[in-house]
Amino acid sequence: MRKLKYLDYWLLVPYLILSVFGIVMVYSASADIGSQNGGSPGSYLLKQTVYVIMGLVILTFMVAMNINKLRNRNLLRLAGYVAYGALAFLLVIGQTVNGAAGWIHLGPINIQPAEFVKFYIIIWLANAIAQRQDDLQTYTWWSTMRQPLLVCLLILGLIFAQPDLGGMAINAAIMFVLFLSSGFSSRLAKVIFTGAVVGGFGVVIPLLAWISGLSVGQHSYQLQRIVAFLNPFKHAQGVGQQLVNSYYAISNGGLFGVGWGNSIQKTGYLPEPNTDFIMAILTEELGLITALGVIALLFLIILRTVLVGVRTNSTYQSLVCYGAATYLAVQTAFNLGGVLGFLPITGVTFPFISYGGSSTWTLALVLGVVMNISARQKRYRMTH
Repeated sequence: MRKLKYLDYWLLVPYLILSVFGIVMVYSASADIGSQNGGSPGSYLLKQTVYVIMGLVILTFMVAMNINKLRNRNLLRLAGYVAYGALAFLLVIGQTVNGAAGWIHLGPINIQPAEFVKFYIIIWLANAIAQRQDDLQTYTWWSTMRQPLLVCLLILGLIFAQPDLGGMAINAAIMFVLFLSSGFSSRLAKVIFTGAVVGGFGVVIPLLAWISGLSVGQHSYQLQRIVAFLNPFKHAQGVGQQLVNSYYAISNGGLFGVGWGNSIQKTGYLPEPNTDFIMAILTEELGLITALGVIALLFLIILRTVLVGVRTNSTYQSLVCYGAATYLAVQTAFNLGGVLGFLPITGVTFPFISYGGSSTWTLALVLGVVMNISARQKRYRMTH
């Protein structure tokens, strides 16, 4: 009870609201799916409730623990071996879902290792950079950061091979921001920015133009998503169905929605209504205003996380917070971008609202560490 006064309620309260709201929306979005699969309309509700309760246990543990234990060399090495092993294991016998072999089937649940790798990358890379701060004053960037950079490239390669382009992009964004936030990567930033510009104009744009002219039958699953993004209404009966029905759901909802549980698009028209496209269902049922409220709560968590990172004097703790904020922000942007047609659909879930155990537990791990850092800051201010 003594530690309750150190809790950051600017993080905890939005987390609880979004998690409970997520349970409610998962039930609404998945009731028809549960019945169609021969189960109970409440099967997904029960699972998501269990996921959230377990997430709260994880969050509580992460807040209460000594954060320095996360920097233990043996723990990080073991976690790394588990991460590499799990990602390599997926390439052999991973369960394929939506074109990617990114799932390990464990009884009633499916584990997605790429989700937990996001947490590992944050705590491992933050520690690797923090340990090298002194060396960076006397050595070149490459000689100092060669090993962390090569490990990052290995992880991204394993995720890409699944292929999980959305997961790879989010992990890459986390790595990039942590390198930038270290204060010694301006040269790297210039190289990557130049490469991105040259690649965008010299490779990506011509490639997209070529893809848009192909027939649907010529595409892999990933290319079909790009085709749907470029011209969804042309392929409304095929690969563009998800995006077109997402537009219909958002349009039907208007400002105030058609009422909770009354979505039309979730009744067989919009695939993945309880995961990738749950925000389209939420907007249809509860309206644009409620959807904006959910997004506002999520951005409150992101901004608070950045503020916690800015306030600390520890390089490691700052980097952890910046990595956590990047994870939340990029995942949110990818999901909303896919739902609104601003980005190709990547299969990325919406934080706290979408159905899924791996995502729920990873969010609890990440937010628990940030709340731990915030509590340490508040305890220091109150005792000094």
